Amino acid sequence: MQHAIVALLSAATTPTPTPTPAVDPNLVSPGVVGFLFTALIAIAVIFLIWDMMRRIRRGRVRADIQEQLDAEEQAARATDATEVDDQSIDPAADDDRGDATAPPKG
Repeated sequence: MQHAIVALLSAATTPTPTPTPAVDPNLVSPGVVGFLFTALIAIAVIFLIWDMMRRIRRGRVRADIQEQLDAEEQAARATDATEVDDQSIDPAADDDRGDATAPPKG
């Protein structure tokens, strides 16, 4: 037991060597070229997103306008159909007497 304590104490007093860097930090950094490339990619992505949002917005506006035009056209058709139906249902509209069910006097 005493030998183990002495070994631990002697190991604690010996300094551990610090490793020396094997790679030059200047060789592995991206530098100015890497920064410029990354900046150009970021700017290109920003412009692509901006263009995509503009196209999506334009498509939504066109869809809203088309929907509004379709609704107006459908309302016009319904109005026209109602007017035509009323004329064909009401035969008294063409009769001078206003009584379409009465037989003609002869």
